[in-house]
Amino acid sequence: MPLSHLKVIDLTRARAGPNCARVFADWGAQVTKIEGPEDGITGARDGSDFQNLHRNKRSLSLNLKEAEGRDILLRMVKDSDILLENYRPAVKERLGIGYETIRAINPRLVYGSISGFGQEGPYRDRPGVDQIAQGMGGLMSVTGFPGQGPLRVGVAIADLTAGMFCAIGLLIALAERERSGVGQWVQTSLLQAQIAMLDFQATRWLIDGVVPGQTGNDHPTGIATGTHATADGHINIGGAGGMMWKRFCQAIGAERFLEDPRYKKEIDRRKNRDALNAEIAEIMKTRASAEWIEILNRAGVPCGPIYRIDQMFADPQVRQLGIAQKIEHPKLGTQTLVGQAMTLSRTPSRLRTATPEHGEHSEQILRELGYDEAAIGKLRERKII
Repeated sequence: MPLSHLKVIDLTRARAGPNCARVFADWGAQVTKIEGPEDGITGARDGSDFQNLHRNKRSLSLNLKEAEGRDILLRMVKDSDILLENYRPAVKERLGIGYETIRAINPRLVYGSISGFGQEGPYRDRPGVDQIAQGMGGLMSVTGFPGQGPLRVGVAIADLTAGMFCAIGLLIALAERERSGVGQWVQTSLLQAQIAMLDFQATRWLIDGVVPGQTGNDHPTGIATGTHATADGHINIGGAGGMMWKRFCQAIGAERFLEDPRYKKEIDRRKNRDALNAEIAEIMKTRASAEWIEILNRAGVPCGPIYRIDQMFADPQVRQLGIAQKIEHPKLGTQTLVGQAMTLSRTPSRLRTATPEHGEHSEQILRELGYDEAAIGKLRERKII
């Protein structure tokens, strides 16, 4: 597989870091997940979330609070390509596994750090989780309906995107290492990731001086793009922009909108959004969702159903994408997990092994590092592994 030549040490917990490590694991890298000597997640380990996050990895139980545990980690560092961690900045220094320490042992290693707020600054040592980043990163202020208060997004979007941004940074650093021969420190945070994901909403403030607000299911600037009620439910419609607006009006039999001075130009539609939505609502409720989707797609107007999760996975296009993928777990049996969101024509990602049991590969990894059975037994007795 394309990344099978890489060795990755995964010191992360929660979601952002494991999501980053999963990218490397799914494309064949040898990812070793370092866990404490005691399984602190007993019970949850067999759950769907943990199983989805940690497939294709090996598990080494290791007590990093003891010198012998750190020595094992540092021995692994000598022959690894990536070390990934999401400790608070002060914690990794206290453990003696900060970037400068690792770089001195292996200058070629690329060191990836994901934190709540960044490696420097007044909040560097604060604990950070997804919901806090959603609030501080501005997302909750533009999510939800006007006047109903801030609203979180229904997935851990700051965690997930921080993991993806870190994976991109690590891949860039590896590509640069091919020329320079040395690694570097890749840093991201939940707060950075969330701000980057604001995208055009952020530049509405930075460039236009506009503080975006909540617009519910309507697009913040594109009219008429949003959610519309039909005779039997709701659908999403993307009818904003010159030609698309014309096609939309023609498809729903509302050519009059094209000449109405309230709606003729996009700036006017924005000013009169409520009145326009009310008129569209009267038209949309005359047909069922499936009928409107057929009519609008035939006219070249973006639209689609609003699915529950079970309905989404049953859709024929989703089935065609093959993103729901099966794997055999020795204890749990056949599992269906969520695959990667990109497909490579020659070297696709693959689910090869299920999430490991706690410390499942400890002895195997230690033998690879040169420890004999007697030494491994002593480490186990002293609860180093």
